[in-house]
Amino acid sequence: MTSWITICDTCKREGWTAESQPLTDGELFADLIEARAAAAGVRTRRVSCMMGCVRACNVAVQAPDKLSYVLGTFEPSPENAQAIVDYAALHQTSQTGQVPYRDWPQAVKGHFTTRMTPVPDTD
Repeated sequence: MTSWITICDTCKREGWTAESQPLTDGELFADLIEARAAAAGVRTRRVSCMMGCVRACNVAVQAPDKLSYVLGTFEPSPENAQAIVDYAALHQTSQTGQVPYRDWPQAVKGHFTTRMTPVPDTD
């Protein structure tokens, strides 16, 4: 089942100004993640505001019927983008969405803010 990386494209890290950087940190991060995700077979989407402003840049790794994870406090760097994509690829191959800590890319460690269980099937 395909995993998705949801990327907040309105995230702005402390000190951001439109004069010094025309794109938001979230837009820069989304560009970096999207370029890598397609090659890994992971889908992406951009959303405007994940309400994690104090932890910009924010992303979520999600798939139907699996655990979902929100991560934040990233610099929009190629290394961090690749780590998120690598984690999402591991999430995608996991039956439950849970990835053993020993397999986490180093650059995502310490960035997890939330884990959410799948919505129950009430039908």
